[in-house]
Amino acid sequence: MSWLTPSVPQAWILLTIAGVLEVAWAVGMKYTDGFTRWWPTTFVLLVALSSFWLLGLAMKTLPVGTAYAVWVGIGAAGAAVLGMFLFAEPATVARMFCLLLIVAGVMGLKLVA
Repeated sequence: MSWLTPSVPQAWILLTIAGVLEVAWAVGMKYTDGFTRWWPTTFVLLVALSSFWLLGLAMKTLPVGTAYAVWVGIGAAGAAVLGMFLFAEPATVARMFCLLLIVAGVMGLKLVA
């Protein structure tokens, strides 16, 4: 495997990892206290750069619209779910339904790409 030109299955794996890293840096931003805390800020910046880099590698193979939408979908859904668990954000029926729509959209893009 060449990491610089991934195959389609490899690109999907890279994109999934990039999406999980997006969740990590999005949630991590809460701990930076407005980027005033050194270690959380450093973590967020390193993880964000890693996420962007993997997204860029995946986009060499996957369509840009699909890759970006899946990346954002994983990040949005993951951050929302973790927000409910870590920060006691509301877990209403409406929010859960909307999260299911995001997941369905991501799955749909995977199936048609």
